[in-house]
Amino acid sequence: MRPSSNALLIQALALEVKARRAQLDLTQEDLAGRAELDRPYVSMIEVARKQPTLSVLHRLAGALDLSLAVFMRRIERRYQDLEKVRSSA
Repeated sequence: MRPSSNALLIQALALEVKARRAQLDLTQEDLAGRAELDRPYVSMIEVARKQPTLSVLHRLAGALDLSLAVFMRRIERRYQDLEKVRSSA
């Protein structure tokens, strides 16, 4: 799989996964278990080094007690915030 041409979007995903996991007081291991993923894969997502498939995003959303739609809206908000910061710099 090629790297994403939209690094800000992958960063927004990373920030949302990490923030929501912390909000739920879950470790990476906890989240990985809930989503049926390997802990190193969750770690790579949280540092914006992996671009997960739609199937993985769906599993992460459920593991974070969110619907896929709500999860994606939260990522979109973070993405917009990152774009604002980038454009004002």
